[in-house]
Amino acid sequence: MPPGQKKLGRRTWQGWLAWGVRWVVFWFFALSIGGVVLLKWLPVLVTPTMLDRKVAAWAEDRDGELHYDWTSYENLSYQAALAVVAAEDQRFPVHYGFDFEAMEQAFQYNMKGKRIKGASTISQQVAKNVFLWQGRSYFRKALEAWFTLLIETIWGKKRILEVYLNVAETGPMTFGFEAASQRFYGHPASSLTRTEAARIAAVLPSPNRFSVVRPSGYVERRTRFIARQMGRLGKGHIANL
Repeated sequence: MPPGQKKLGRRTWQGWLAWGVRWVVFWFFALSIGGVVLLKWLPVLVTPTMLDRKVAAWAEDRDGELHYDWTSYENLSYQAALAVVAAEDQRFPVHYGFDFEAMEQAFQYNMKGKRIKGASTISQQVAKNVFLWQGRSYFRKALEAWFTLLIETIWGKKRILEVYLNVAETGPMTFGFEAASQRFYGHPASSLTRTEAARIAAVLPSPNRFSVVRPSGYVERRTRFIARQMGRLGKGHIANL
């Protein structure tokens, strides 16, 4: 073997590796940005969570029908938007995807060793539900942060809230406020009352455990709390998104 051939081979391998990394990084940024741009205008037809629920239902020999009906922001009652902001993220209109004050409070709470408390904003939940998978890992959280920044920059608040109101899991095999309103109340989400919207929002932390139609004492108490917060915030809180 001629002198230097081994070194040349190593350089070639390292060169190919560097090229591969650059290629992966380039396409990740190109596809992620392109996907977010497209979904600024197009309805979200399906999410990873929807597919996961459907596959799980098939695996357990249950009905795999998804209840999902994309509805524009203008055709949803403002009570729905106000309910999720009041319940999930009251600083949604003013933060840029991350509520650092809520993160600090959650950190202090979790350090006490109690039940884990999250501090995800509506923007972070949309980023996770639309583009990523469920689960807890630093890698997924890093991707979530990236997509959160993208949708805050490209979509804006109104579009983020519109997507959340459509893709949030609101019951067994049920996604979005339109599907929940039709299925649980028998009328479109455009005519949701404050209490109805608050009750749907009340089950969002665990929509497969809590029920809109058979609310537990916890759901009823949370519904009343959310309704009070909606009255305190008022329609003007979300009027200029």
